[in-house]
Amino acid sequence: MGTMYYNPPQEEYDAIVIGTGVSGGWAAKELCEKGLKTLVLERGRMVKHIEDYPTMHLDPWDMENGGAPTQEDLRKQAKQARTGYTVRQDTKHFFVNDLEHPYNEVERFDWMRGYHVGGRSIMWGRQSYRHGDIDFEANLKEGVAVDWPIRYKDIAPWYDYVEKHIGVSGEKLGLPQLPDGQFLPPMELYCVEEDLKKAMASKFDDGRLLTIGRVAHITGGQFDGRSHCQFRNRCARGCPFGAYFSSNSSTLPAAERTGNMTLRPFSIVHEIMYDKDKKRATGVRIIDAESNETYEFKAKVIFVCASAIGSTSILMQSKSERFPEGMGNDSGELGHNLMDHHFQVGASAKVDGFEDKYFKGRRPNGFYIPRFRNLGGNTDKKDFLRGYGYQGGGGRGDLTNTVKELSYGKELKELILQPGGWGINMTAFGEMLPHHDNKMFLDYEKTDKWGLPTVTFDAKFRENEFNMRKDMKQQAIDMLEAAGFKEIRPYDNPGAPGLGIHEMGTARMGRDPKTSVLNGNNQIHAVPNVYVTDGAAMTSASCVNPSLTYMALTARAADHAVNELKKMNI
Repeated sequence: MGTMYYNPPQEEYDAIVIGTGVSGGWAAKELCEKGLKTLVLERGRMVKHIEDYPTMHLDPWDMENGGAPTQEDLRKQAKQARTGYTVRQDTKHFFVNDLEHPYNEVERFDWMRGYHVGGRSIMWGRQSYRHGDIDFEANLKEGVAVDWPIRYKDIAPWYDYVEKHIGVSGEKLGLPQLPDGQFLPPMELYCVEEDLKKAMASKFDDGRLLTIGRVAHITGGQFDGRSHCQFRNRCARGCPFGAYFSSNSSTLPAAERTGNMTLRPFSIVHEIMYDKDKKRATGVRIIDAESNETYEFKAKVIFVCASAIGSTSILMQSKSERFPEGMGNDSGELGHNLMDHHFQVGASAKVDGFEDKYFKGRRPNGFYIPRFRNLGGNTDKKDFLRGYGYQGGGGRGDLTNTVKELSYGKELKELILQPGGWGINMTAFGEMLPHHDNKMFLDYEKTDKWGLPTVTFDAKFRENEFNMRKDMKQQAIDMLEAAGFKEIRPYDNPGAPGLGIHEMGTARMGRDPKTSVLNGNNQIHAVPNVYVTDGAAMTSASCVNPSLTYMALTARAADHAVNELKKMNI
């Protein structure tokens, strides 16, 4: 990215985008490329592609504590540390300090946040799957929550559009429950994964299969300013090659190239302003995170992409005579129907043989077993709705990554260089049903250092999730046994919502303004020039990683917004 990152701020713009993660980056790109002068607001610091990835080339021995967190790190990031993988020397700078950004829990909720330009698009897992009609139709068919206002055909061309830009490596399967996309060459499976794949195909009659993960890494073709994946698997530190998709390497540079973007970091949006006569939002109020000064910026259209919890917090704080309970909250559903995925249940095993086989590089991806439950026929289960998929991987252990000097005597050296045996692990990711009582709300008594209310979570896994988990564990055991693997070790650590880092549903889409916050174009029902296109908009969760869907919804909504502006409708 060039140095001309900030245009001089002015007071009025065509569009304002709040947030710079996967959704905000896409909103910025699309609105700028369509000719709108766009102000992009980020509550955290600037992160420039490549130059602001301080740990991108470090080895474990280059870091304090061999890369492990110190006691001080754990004190400052106690909640972030609940994941077990965010608070490390190589990535801790991309996750917030919990002491500076507190929140409250009626029920435990693991809220993982990255407040900086690029948001969690720097650290995300990059698994990129489409939702199918099985997902968009499920609520209506089963009488759960409310119906999605869109179907697969509405979003399919936008999935195509997004995938062609971000670059998704994967394999076409022809499965209705997991629609195929525009794929770059797939990464390779390891020998033990191929073994499991063959066993599953021959020993199960319910259509289950194993494929390589669909992942937003460039494995072929030409992309502006981005290189092919180097198989370093240091992705969460920021990729200097731009090989995986992030806002920093892809959408924000595209927005910048138009000359239409003004990016303003350290800008905490706390209110969207509303004109009751025009029935439109007029702009936003921000606090400068460094100076504590307040500013107002005006625009014709506003895209709220601050993450499910952040976006809903802003809407809740945007109170007026027309919206005493928060902007767009006529239905009373704002903050409700909070979802995540439940996971950390599955099994691992040892694999005998294959001593003559090894692999090259560090593949930043694993295998995927698509949903095979509740698809009709012998796949249906009586004790839970929806389904789950597995993410997993095989590997062969050795110690070379952990030892700085391989020169302490011949025998030790030979021992260290001898690879260990093969093993395999599979973890299921299950759908969490939307439930009105799973919610977040604001506490105006407990404020943060800018005087803004803090978020309180009150959400938990319920009967459907716990019933599903029994099957998630058992099927992992059954598949590893079918392959003849040894020492199978099942596990089930439910944890709490949030840990999947897929927060969704707090300002859901729907057909009826009485029961939903957004319409089928991601507009607030009563405020048509405000679009919410991140996880907040999700009406149900599916069992696949949701980021690709946020991106497709955002590109679709931006196209809609520009057309509506031209028609003078908003």
